[in-house]
Amino acid sequence: MTALQPARRGPAGDGPPGAADRTVRRVPFPVVDEITRHCLTDDEPETVHIEVHLPGRPDPDRLRAAFREALCRHPRILMRQAPHRWWRRRYAWELTGVPDVDPVVFPPPGPDALARARERALADCPPLDASPPVRLEVVERGPDGDEGEVGAANGGTVLLVTINHTALDGPACLRVLATAAQLYGGADNSPAPPPVRAPGAATGGTLPDTPPLGGHRLARPVRIAAERGPRRADGQDSPRSRGNGMLITELPVPARPPRVGGVAAFTVNDQLLVATCLMVARWNHVHGRPSTPVVVTMPVDDRPRGTDMPIGNGTRLVSVGFGPEEERDAALLTADPPDPAAVARLLRRTAARTRSLKAAPGSQLGLGAALLTAPVLPAGARGVLTRALRTVAAPLASTTLLSNIGRIPYPLDFGDAGRPTAVWFSAPARMPRGLTVTTVSVGGRVQLALRWSHALLDDEAGARLGALFARSLAATSWTPEAGDDGTERTGSTGRSDPSNRTGRSVRSDPSNRPDYPDCSDRPDYPDCSDRPDRPDRPEGTTP
Repeated sequence: MTALQPARRGPAGDGPPGAADRTVRRVPFPVVDEITRHCLTDDEPETVHIEVHLPGRPDPDRLRAAFREALCRHPRILMRQAPHRWWRRRYAWELTGVPDVDPVVFPPPGPDALARARERALADCPPLDASPPVRLEVVERGPDGDEGEVGAANGGTVLLVTINHTALDGPACLRVLATAAQLYGGADNSPAPPPVRAPGAATGGTLPDTPPLGGHRLARPVRIAAERGPRRADGQDSPRSRGNGMLITELPVPARPPRVGGVAAFTVNDQLLVATCLMVARWNHVHGRPSTPVVVTMPVDDRPRGTDMPIGNGTRLVSVGFGPEEERDAALLTADPPDPAAVARLLRRTAARTRSLKAAPGSQLGLGAALLTAPVLPAGARGVLTRALRTVAAPLASTTLLSNIGRIPYPLDFGDAGRPTAVWFSAPARMPRGLTVTTVSVGGRVQLALRWSHALLDDEAGARLGALFARSLAATSWTPEAGDDGTERTGSTGRSDPSNRTGRSVRSDPSNRPDYPDCSDRPDYPDCSDRPDRPDRPEGTTP
């Protein structure tokens, strides 16, 4: 048996009626797809990784057929890049109707099978010339599996999805996976309804010193201080100095103050943003580098979550700046532990910034990207111009990216294989940022994936940075001793040490998790604590 069974060419089932007879049609690349396509490199593959831990083991043939039919029910995912020449005005996707290849593979089980699958997810990007640009690896975990893996002690299965980010993003692929769960298990996998937002701003509205729309002022953002091992004797980078490294772990959801008049003082997403800012500032302080201004890029996803969800790259990126106001509290925020009053002030400012950002309309990448992708020049010439501008603008790129998926809106009920006990996402960490933080809420825990470029950090440094994030997130936790407004004191003595390396995670007790994912805030759904855990829907509702 080979180390990885290759994807099979040819059909793996007929899909919905008429799927095989669909005419191949072309769709021009949207703005995000084209910009990403121009900037692809072999050293840092543009992959999104999703892994879903199931307590049971799905039937291979049924799972393969269900995933194939789910692809056919969302035909926008069945795409490949059309052949092109540099002088053509546009890149184009070909929508194929049925898959060119079978994307489902079954690696041989073993103690390190999951670690190897994670390494492939970071290094081996599904090609764009075959439909779909997605790979699903079904990793079986034996009863004697690695005790460091969540869910490994009792066996189970991990569905590990690798996505070519040029074509689509994680939430879109998760929608397809929910359809596959519906087809496999027969249970309703309809998304939970969106939250009901209370009108008005929380505790005092926007502060006078908050930048308009919560964006950052024109200042060069700080970079994460690099920490890498020594180079080889010949001065060349070793293979381990290329590509991405990753740490995955789970942390407690930090406490928030009670709502006042139905309005939250701040959200879990705000706490994650503040924890990211504290992590960067404290890391740079230890390394003797400037700690401000920190700028965090945050994806906002306004798409519906039903079967009509647009498939592709559908998030818009906004920038949350931490600058002059935080510089006044720099000594307090970079202390160990950070000063609770300074953290509380930072949380209030961050909540005001994110409220204005989420409420403001905007394009995905701004006017500049729209101009760069206008089909005036040939696509090859636009690619050269895009890469040159990206190099010139690299010093102005944000410090890092925080992608908070929040609460998984679907049950992901795979019938006899069960519902997820853990879910992780990770976003690509290309330079010049070189670091991404991706979070999901499952079972009252924050599932954290920290991913870094090996050009910036080695794996040991990444593990220490992950431990620092855990302490920074704990520092944002509200305590009952706070003032009546619920915002005057934060901080927690709880510590979590995710000092593990690529492909490993901190184990927790699955028996303490509810069957359905708990609530944490998506950037576009900041107040979701009123969501029902299991929405009441009529039987047979289409997901």
